[in-house]
Amino acid sequence: MSNSADFPGPGSSPARRRRFRPVRILTAGVFALAGLIFFTSFDTAKGTNIRTDASLLKLSDLIHERSRKNGELEESNGALRGDIESLAERDDGSTAAEDDRLAALEERAGTQKLKGEAVTVTLNDAPPDATAKLPGYPEPQPDYLVIHQQDLQAVVNAMWQGGAEGIKVMDQRLISTSAVRCVGNTLILQGRVYSPPYKITAVGDPEKLKKALAASPAIQNYMVYVNVYGLGWKVEDEGTVTLPGYAGTVDLHYAEPVD
Repeated sequence: MSNSADFPGPGSSPARRRRFRPVRILTAGVFALAGLIFFTSFDTAKGTNIRTDASLLKLSDLIHERSRKNGELEESNGALRGDIESLAERDDGSTAAEDDRLAALEERAGTQKLKGEAVTVTLNDAPPDATAKLPGYPEPQPDYLVIHQQDLQAVVNAMWQGGAEGIKVMDQRLISTSAVRCVGNTLILQGRVYSPPYKITAVGDPEKLKKALAASPAIQNYMVYVNVYGLGWKVEDEGTVTLPGYAGTVDLHYAEPVD
């Protein structure tokens, strides 16, 4: 069927037949713009998938990379501190009694290595497909199957109450300003990130340490989840071990009011 708008009749003037339509100009512009976009995308990608390029770090990768760098800086700081202490010991003008007192303070502060009998507690998440093992308990929520901050803090607090002379969480020595914190399913300790299983080692009297763990109400509550849902719990005598000295900064960081 003919269209009078597209095919003018014999009575139409030549000027009308030669007129450009705005819709044709717009269509040509759209195709030109699309071509420009395709070319720009190709030039940017250079033959790669720009959505899944491995060079784009995930947030988790960035966190673990920063944690690794913090660990390296901590080791470097510890080595430098050791060099400074060695130089200071050559001729610091102090008496033998003062040196002994300083050494005792450093040992109590946790900045020196500590050797002695130890107990290690290992905490771990439950299997993701865990179900209630005992009758009368509800099927687990995801929150029931992971280690929480209060679980780690309960173990650390019980060990201190049991007379621990020093405690190591994972590979780091705790001091008075250490904060055991969890974000999601990871432990953040002194600028470094760890995933379960979590190991906590304390130097002290093994029997007193184990009695303190058993007597802790918070740990007794945790043991319910161990028995019902399969959270990980292991207490081991380690024999004689040497805990590392704390190698990080001992400066206090605190907020200040704005003037």
